[in-house]
Amino acid sequence: MQAVLAHQGGWDEILLVVGPILVLGGLLKLANRRADRLAEAQSESAD
Repeated sequence: MQAVLAHQGGWDEILLVVGPILVLGGLLKLANRRADRLAEAQSESAD
């Protein structure tokens, strides 16, 4: 069990940083896509 908890050469620390960044980036992309669709629907209804 101690070998699993030992330092893994840096890749595990990279995952702790990159993982949340990827999650936040995905959520921002999803929110932007949703906002673009909403703005497009509003502009179509105004025409």
